[in-house]
Amino acid sequence: MSPRLKLRDIAFFERPVQFARPFRFGAVTINATPQLFVRVEIEVEGKTTNRGVAVGASAELLVPKWFDKRPELSPAQTVDGLRRALEIARGLYLARTGYQTAFDLHASCIGAQIATCAKKNIPALAAAYGPAEIDKAILDALLRAAETNFFDGMAGNIAGMDARLSPDLGGADIATFLGGRAPLERVAIRHTVGLDDPVEGEGGVADPRENAGARYFKLKLSGDPAADAARLARIGKELDKLGRDYKVTLDANEQYADLSALRALIDRLDHDAALRRIAARLLYVEQPMPRDITRQSPLGALADRGFIIDEADDSYDAFPAARALGYRGISSKSCKGLYKSIVNATRAAKWSAGGEQYFVTGEDLTCQAGLAVQQDLALGAFIGVTHAERNGHHYVDGFGDTPTPEAQAFAAAHPDLYADAGQGIRLSIHDGDLLTGSLHATGFATSVHPDWSALRPLEQPKSLQEYLA
Repeated sequence: MSPRLKLRDIAFFERPVQFARPFRFGAVTINATPQLFVRVEIEVEGKTTNRGVAVGASAELLVPKWFDKRPELSPAQTVDGLRRALEIARGLYLARTGYQTAFDLHASCIGAQIATCAKKNIPALAAAYGPAEIDKAILDALLRAAETNFFDGMAGNIAGMDARLSPDLGGADIATFLGGRAPLERVAIRHTVGLDDPVEGEGGVADPRENAGARYFKLKLSGDPAADAARLARIGKELDKLGRDYKVTLDANEQYADLSALRALIDRLDHDAALRRIAARLLYVEQPMPRDITRQSPLGALADRGFIIDEADDSYDAFPAARALGYRGISSKSCKGLYKSIVNATRAAKWSAGGEQYFVTGEDLTCQAGLAVQQDLALGAFIGVTHAERNGHHYVDGFGDTPTPEAQAFAAAHPDLYADAGQGIRLSIHDGDLLTGSLHATGFATSVHPDWSALRPLEQPKSLQEYLA
């Protein structure tokens, strides 16, 4: 029987994050953006000691122009949309005043969240950000109250997950999947190569100081088949200098206008001799076309190359819909919802039992050192993601503007994940892998919470009128 809880409080905070180098993906370049922090307080039913009340936390970047890419909105306005989605979710969650399981809370709020945000001109992908962050913090508090860790707690379905939001699954499918999990001890990093990142020479893709020993690489695409092919050929030459085997994934971030443009790229991968290095090591192509066009465009013969959706994953039925179009995979991102990731991993396992291969991947957009990267890493290790994009260590200088005592506390509690090699505390990568041992701490993958006194309250949206129009 999953424990029931009720919420006492939800509070939001933020901290500025300055990037060490520009990160260009799709049509946007990020040099700085705030990081969100969520603090919740819960009361667990039937607990008579102080352990019946617990505090949980989560964190994630407020990334502009990804959740909502409408050209008429500025980057700041899209961040305000995320802030607004958080406030709407807070109101919905706190309105549930009785005792419920953690998944009851999520399931009872997610529909109203999407509908309310739609009335405020906030699209579904951005709307889901609010519940995603609150759910992680609630789970952290629940695990602390139960004095157990994420892996054991979820294997026992502490959240009370069921198939009510995924009627394509049978009643026992999710519980069976959860109960059979054996979390990975290591997860390989997939090194991101942004569109503005150097290819050759110092700081390039073969520079060990940059790639941290990675065996997997995520290469961003611009949407121009000729330009992308030429850049991929250059990257292939550099990656061959590594002296080790490697695999690559390609991510277009919705930049390929339609199937015709996508066919032009795949044709080059299939026939251009200069791309043989990349083509032979290509695992899949991520979100090539805009999300709306994706839903209207069966892949046909292109599906043989292996495609996944990411930005088009804005609902619980997105993966089955994508499967019908020829897609084989879907991304797991904690900023899109941990329960949806688990549902999709359950689907992939069930569908793959029929002979065709379906999979869930790890794609990191919003995870900085500390809470965010730890919780996302634990989620991936639990559902079986063997390699995951990790770009926080690459585009941000360690813990960034986090106060030194807070960074030191994380490093002391999680010495397998962080180290100071003389340039400040940074993510510690072991032969291209991250270790998950210390994530077995009581709570959701962390022994440490941020210094709440060093954070500022979440800003109120500056352009709210844009969402009320």
